Amino acid sequence: MKARKIEVKSAFEDIRVYTSEFKKHLLQYILLVLSLDLISQFIVIPLFRYVTTFVLQAGAIPFVSYQNVIIIITTHTSIFIILIIELILLMLIVYSEFAFLLIGVKNIKKATFTLPSVFKETFISLKTLRVSSLLLLIAYFIFIIPFAGIIFRTPLLSKIQIPDFILDYMTRNWILALILILFYLVIGVLGLRLILTLPLMIFKQQKTWPAMKQSWNLTRKLWRPLIIRLGELTFLAAIILLGFYCSFYLLQLACDIFPRKLSFIIAVVNLTIIQIISEVVLIWSSVIAICFLFKPIGIQEKSRPAQTNKVVISTSSIIIAVLVMGAAITNILYLGTNFSAPLIISHRGVSEENGVQNTIPALKKTAHLKPDYVEIDLHETKDKQFVVMHDENLKKLTGVDKKPNELTLKELTHLTAKENGSEGKVASFDQYLKAAKKLHQKLLIEIKTTPQDSKKMLEYFNRKYGKLIIERHYQVQSLDYGVVENLHRINPKLPVLYIQPYNFTYPESVAKGYSMEYSTLDSDFIWQAHLHHHPVYAWTVNQSGLIKRLMYDHVDGIITDDVPEVKKAIKDFKNNSSYANKILNYTIILPGMLENMRV
Repeated sequence: MKARKIEVKSAFEDIRVYTSEFKKHLLQYILLVLSLDLISQFIVIPLFRYVTTFVLQAGAIPFVSYQNVIIIITTHTSIFIILIIELILLMLIVYSEFAFLLIGVKNIKKATFTLPSVFKETFISLKTLRVSSLLLLIAYFIFIIPFAGIIFRTPLLSKIQIPDFILDYMTRNWILALILILFYLVIGVLGLRLILTLPLMIFKQQKTWPAMKQSWNLTRKLWRPLIIRLGELTFLAAIILLGFYCSFYLLQLACDIFPRKLSFIIAVVNLTIIQIISEVVLIWSSVIAICFLFKPIGIQEKSRPAQTNKVVISTSSIIIAVLVMGAAITNILYLGTNFSAPLIISHRGVSEENGVQNTIPALKKTAHLKPDYVEIDLHETKDKQFVVMHDENLKKLTGVDKKPNELTLKELTHLTAKENGSEGKVASFDQYLKAAKKLHQKLLIEIKTTPQDSKKMLEYFNRKYGKLIIERHYQVQSLDYGVVENLHRINPKLPVLYIQPYNFTYPESVAKGYSMEYSTLDSDFIWQAHLHHHPVYAWTVNQSGLIKRLMYDHVDGIITDDVPEVKKAIKDFKNNSSYANKILNYTIILPGMLENMRV
């Protein structure tokens, strides 16, 4: 216990010393991080987006997903090779970003910092890499993701994550939950033990594998002090930001009593200051974390006295001024605009577990909550009709160990489904349509597919329901792009959305919109969709903070299990005219947007 107290005390002392050094070179650190961020945001990401889009269009490939990766490999081999080359280049750029940051911090501490010199040293470090080390390098970046965010938040690694719907599914089963916990523990241990790999490669000119082995050896006894330091740093950064957020919220609350125009100006200034402070704190935490990594590998040069450098001062001032002006303009738009409310879509026709999913009794209860749409699922039956059912096996809801396509519609509608302490008859699509019409409830219809579906299924679906769907302003969606493509061919007027569980890149498809799992959905995807006049729905969203973040990103619809919660969050975000409340909403959604929160 005494040793642990000493370690904690030592961690705080190191943070204090490094913070004192940080303040001496504040402008240089700001220039270093912001220049790297600007290169990433305005050069690297747009370039990769353009190249990827061009390559996919050249190969007539509408999207990249787990659904078509085998087809891409087997029938578009040249395109696949180009995409692999892109991935390799991306990893090299990520390596370069971290190298640039590490070298920059070291040079600042030695009072030898200039941007050209940092670029030159970064390029030299790249020359030491070998093709044989690329797989190890990719594995390394995957391992250190839990800790990389403390050191440097790059949007280039933001898509390397397990989607939340998979995590939710795994946590419902104790065996899968245990596997997930073990997976994260292994990744965490490997990431911590290998965290010194990159500094060793850059500053000791070691190859990837020897650097990994030395990092493993060096952290054998240092892992606990290192994790304590990183933990304390993260805690302090969070406390500092929370303190500033609360202070400026209370300040704005007091200023909202002033005339509307004056309180608006004050709100713009306050929110801009919040963004500036957030950025500085993030830069500070990155620099301190890097200093923690320097010590174990013998890089302990004390920071030399700050020198007045007119180039650094002028360049930093220009970048800061431009970014602050950009932030102020964005804040004027944010604070002065009433955000449009997204569509509220009830997931599987239930809300707050008020019945059995996809059944008419649940529909009647949910319709009283007045969602804009009720989302349902369709399967083809043995006699080529349509039943409202999500699962490919009926056992979970009805106790019958059969697939929907193994039973006739008559057999299916005689079954009783049980869930959430309720029960209801399995409904045919015709029965559900009749009930929805009576309730004046719009539907978002998801078409499920299996290998056993009839060849003419979509033609029959359109012939029987296409005109009705258009007349009632219903919408269709599917996880199977074949459904989207074929329905577009059969009936171009039919509004069909493509469901994506993962955001790899923006698709160039025939879909009339997109339904995206929320954890990888970002403002960039939504922005591109809106340029094409396509709506974007997020699924499955139940938390207030997440709802507000998606509203901030201008999502068009929210698919939810909790309609009242979404209504409450929308009302809080949209209707409260208080500028203090808008600042509070911004600071609430800010933690989930760290990778996009540069000033």
